[in-house]
Amino acid sequence: MTGTAGDGHADVVGMWVTADGHIRQELLPDGRYDEARGERHSAYTGRYTVTGSHLDYVDDTGFTATGDIRDGVLYHEHLVLYREQKPS
Repeated sequence: MTGTAGDGHADVVGMWVTADGHIRQELLPDGRYDEARGERHSAYTGRYTVTGSHLDYVDDTGFTATGDIRDGVLYHEHLVLYREQKPS
């Protein structure tokens, strides 16, 4: 399943960022992701699937990674990302 909530899968769509803002990972509703690192936009792009609160990533180069949502935080391999809050 892609990133939309339903059937017990976590809603992951949106922008996720590290505490220092250096890494920004946008999870798109069509199951694609676009990750920026510092000034390097689209440093990594690929697709992802969601099973429950677990994410499987496949980079466009074929590299694979995983992530898990726990208590509203995305643990993506060695990264800790927080959902970006939109200004109200």
